[in-house]
Amino acid sequence: MSLKPVGIGLMQGLFVVFKHATRKRITEQYPEERLTVSRRTRAQELVWDPGLCTGCATCVKACPQGNLKVTTSVGPNNNYIVEKFENDEGRCIFCGLCVEACPYEALFFGRRYERSQYSRGELIADKDEMSGDDKERSAYFRPDLYDDLPEQTLLIYRKHKKII
Repeated sequence: MSLKPVGIGLMQGLFVVFKHATRKRITEQYPEERLTVSRRTRAQELVWDPGLCTGCATCVKACPQGNLKVTTSVGPNNNYIVEKFENDEGRCIFCGLCVEACPYEALFFGRRYERSQYSRGELIADKDEMSGDDKERSAYFRPDLYDDLPEQTLLIYRKHKKII
C-alpha cells in the first residue's frame, strides 16, 4: 500500500478546476441565441398541407398511438373535404410513421422545438395550427427539401470567446 503525500489530491482537483475554467465557452444564451436544428429533425410539431390532403386517413391508420383525428365529408364531384384534422402532440411519440404513410406528401414534420404549454389541452393542434405558410418543413422522409433548408449549427463548430 502506497501513501500519497498530503495535498496531492487537492492539487489534482484544483488542476481540473483551473483547466476547465480557462477553456473556451460553448454555452448558448438561449432566448437570444438559438441553434439551427438538423434538416431532418423530427421536431415537436406536424405541418399539414390542406391543398395536398385528400382525407384518405392513411396517416390515422399508421399512427400507433391513435393521436391523429380526421373527419371528412363528401363534397361536390364525390371528393372528400377535410372538416377536422387534429393531432394530440402531448401523446405523440414523433415516430414519423404518419409522415411516411401519407401517399400525397401532405404531412411533414416541422422544425420548431418550442412547443411547451401549461396544460395538456393546449397541446392538441388543429388544422389551422398545423397548416400555415409560416411553418418551416423538415426534410425528414422528404429528401427534395434537404437542399433548401439552412445547415445545422453545432456547438463544436462555432467560434467561442475565451473566459478571462
